[in-house]
Amino acid sequence: MVRCAASRDLCMRGCTRPINAPSDCSRSECEEKSKTMNRPIPPEESLIEYPSRFPIKVMGAHVEGFVEAITFVAQRFDPGFDPATIEQRPSKAGNYLGLTITVTATSREQLDELYRTLTTHPMVKVVL
Repeated sequence: MVRCAASRDLCMRGCTRPINAPSDCSRSECEEKSKTMNRPIPPEESLIEYPSRFPIKVMGAHVEGFVEAITFVAQRFDPGFDPATIEQRPSKAGNYLGLTITVTATSREQLDELYRTLTTHPMVKVVL
């Protein structure tokens, strides 16, 4: 995260100018970058063919209910998700659990929302 030179605020819209950049940086520049970064990608430009099987790694504390919580989220986005396909890997000390869930991705929007949901889940530490 960088600070926008125009506003001295943390810039969430893609401004890449550091805080000590010349003052010619403007909010409109940040907003323009945001529009191009967040534009929908046409299917012909996507690197992923839909539908396809898409693995996602999810890490969290090795606690009761973690696997079930991630299963619930996966099934919300892929009703055909089979919990038996989850790969589990505990950390060396056993404090954390890594899961690989493989969902059927039907669109970029579906994947984006799935990632947002997982990354904001209180039991999840990392999503890859």
